[in-house]
Amino acid sequence: MIFEDLPTTPTSEELIDKAFSRASRAGRAQRGLDAQQSMLQTAANIISDNLENVVTSWPDFEYDVHPFYYELADAIVDVDRLRQSLSEVIWASRKAREIHEEYQSKLRKTDVDTARKYRKQAFARLADIVEQIDDELLYINKSRNDLRDLPEINPDEPTIVVAGYPNVGKSSFVNSVTNARGETASYPFTTKGIGLGHFTSDHIRHQIVDTPGLLDRPPQDRNEIESQAVSALEHLGDCLLILVDASEACGYPLESQLELRDAIAAQFDDLPTLTVCNKADRSRDVEADYYMSIETGEGVEEVLQAAVDLIDFQPELPSRDR
Repeated sequence: MIFEDLPTTPTSEELIDKAFSRASRAGRAQRGLDAQQSMLQTAANIISDNLENVVTSWPDFEYDVHPFYYELADAIVDVDRLRQSLSEVIWASRKAREIHEEYQSKLRKTDVDTARKYRKQAFARLADIVEQIDDELLYINKSRNDLRDLPEINPDEPTIVVAGYPNVGKSSFVNSVTNARGETASYPFTTKGIGLGHFTSDHIRHQIVDTPGLLDRPPQDRNEIESQAVSALEHLGDCLLILVDASEACGYPLESQLELRDAIAAQFDDLPTLTVCNKADRSRDVEADYYMSIETGEGVEEVLQAAVDLIDFQPELPSRDR
């Protein structure tokens, strides 16, 4: 997953301690001017390199992050603030190199005592630069902690999104047609977790996403983070299955289920959508595209095939040079 391997970001205090302690050891291995020059070079390199590594370990949100993950990330952290923090850190990295170049030239043209004073001045300026970005380093590390455990969903695989009120059979459907068997992954904005399963049709792997906590209640009942997570799903789905329970055994009136169906379909208006009446062995008293029963197996494979046909995924074939 794109955020999974992000390294821990050091605090300003940790980075300064690391740089100066390594510099001290480097200085003890040299004498005279060489010792002062080695200390400055070591401290500046550690600060500059570590700060640069903080930035380069992150993907470029503009070019490397799929819109699904961009919106998902922005639902959890402030991506604009994160990008600004990364920009400040790369500024500090470059500033550390500038300080190194400025003072190294001074150290070459003086005596040892004066060189020691210059080196201390350079250390003070290096520490000041790092301390200036302490808030940025803290925010980057917080963002890393918030994003690194996002569940892995492949935005490039054909994807079926399953929606509907609780207890209408969404998870049972996902489990019955995939190898999910209750496989869930927790998102920061829903305590119930996202159900994820996979199946293969015509040698093409598809994924099914069940979204409890997001698409199982009216839009007006979602908080801001949940609404943005739903917006992220719009970039992911290739087909939408909305399950209803005409028997109302789920505990919700059919009228409310259909109102939710219409609200979801309106939000995902670019996606091909099927209304599926589950628990059809109990009741078919609703107009639907398909009728099925997870309990008896009736219509389940037909619904899955209909979704695959709606997606009509055509894999890109590798080009051959002529």
